[in-house]
Amino acid sequence: MARKTGIVKDYRYTRHMSGFGHPESPARLESIYQMLGNPDIYWKYQEIEPRMAEREEIAYVHTLPYIERIAATTGKSCVLLDEDTTASEESYDIARLAAGGLMNAIDAVMTREVDNAFAFVRPPGHHAGEGNSAGFCIFNNVAIGALHAIQKHQLQNILIVDWDLHHGNGTQKTFYSDRRVLYFSTHQYPYYPGTGSLREIGTGQALGYTVNVPLSPGAGNGTFVSAFRNILAPIAQAFKPELILVSAGFDIHHQDPLGGMRVTPEGFAALARVLLNIADHCCAGRFVAVLEGGYHVAALTRSVKTTLEEMSDDTHCKDDRLDDLEQEVDEKNKPIIKSVISGIQPYWDVF
Repeated sequence: MARKTGIVKDYRYTRHMSGFGHPESPARLESIYQMLGNPDIYWKYQEIEPRMAEREEIAYVHTLPYIERIAATTGKSCVLLDEDTTASEESYDIARLAAGGLMNAIDAVMTREVDNAFAFVRPPGHHAGEGNSAGFCIFNNVAIGALHAIQKHQLQNILIVDWDLHHGNGTQKTFYSDRRVLYFSTHQYPYYPGTGSLREIGTGQALGYTVNVPLSPGAGNGTFVSAFRNILAPIAQAFKPELILVSAGFDIHHQDPLGGMRVTPEGFAALARVLLNIADHCCAGRFVAVLEGGYHVAALTRSVKTTLEEMSDDTHCKDDRLDDLEQEVDEKNKPIIKSVISGIQPYWDVF
């Protein structure tokens, strides 16, 4: 039976301006929304209305002085928040709408209004820290979403999977000592923001609850599928998440101008299927993705389409195809996957 997939889609997200020539442009969402508006597609997905996050919800992750700093940019045409991130007249409200859109998507999945959901929002979030913007990100949408799920739905085990090209340093830091949230990231390394090494595995009672897979450039579909199946899947089966959240960055696509990875649209569908399989086994299919990076507009749109098709069971990447893809792991990254397993093994009796 087909799954009911929800989408968060609102043209207000295109009103956050990053500046002329900036890779994180409104064109990214305009292209996705145009694809979703196609007469052959639009009826397949259930739209979820976003809302603006309340200040106290943003404060799950961010300090009040930082929130006030962003609020003070309202009405100003261009405020440089950091070397990569700019706020425009409406950026504060649009960033609130991004976090609120993801929270509404989580609510829709938790109440079974939909089986899974994808929040197509901007600005992205996973680099934003407690008191700072970074890397095009203003508020950390996925971290706020995870804490919303804990506060509102009383969840105790949440898995965040981050397949963006860049390590989600803000998300990692938020949950580094919190064993309620298992953070798993594949990313190009060394690369911006410079974090996400093999040694970063959490602290205190949450040792082993941060799992980084720092991949060398050139990793393709097989390498990512291998990391997801051989590292993440066994840990997730032991962790037993009640909800899976995905920081879905499409800048690991082989055409992306900022990256050096080689993933294709089929690869994104395969990664989605691995996560859907974990969700089916652990948490009644509860799976919510939020858009992060992806800066080649056509490649981003094609990859989003294949991901959504997999989420709604329009397509189904079967186990034998996943097996075939896994054989394509590149030689440069094989030892990295083995090193991750040996580093995390003392904390998870599954290898």
